[in-house]
Amino acid sequence: MRDYYAGVLSKLISARQEAGLTQLEVSLQLGMAHSYMNKCESGERAIDVAELWAICKLYRKPMSFFAADEL
Repeated sequence: MRDYYAGVLSKLISARQEAGLTQLEVSLQLGMAHSYMNKCESGERAIDVAELWAICKLYRKPMSFFAADEL
């Protein structure tokens, strides 16, 4: 399961970078603390489904983008 989550985190970072946004910009747009995305991307903080949905909208990615190819 740890490898699966590492893949999700990697996709989270690449999607943010593709959107041309910084961690701070994302946090502010989502109304979260400045350290929010840093903790999410490092795996220190888990992302719930509602937060992922908001991130998907911001990054213009489908939720399936973050799913691993295999379990």
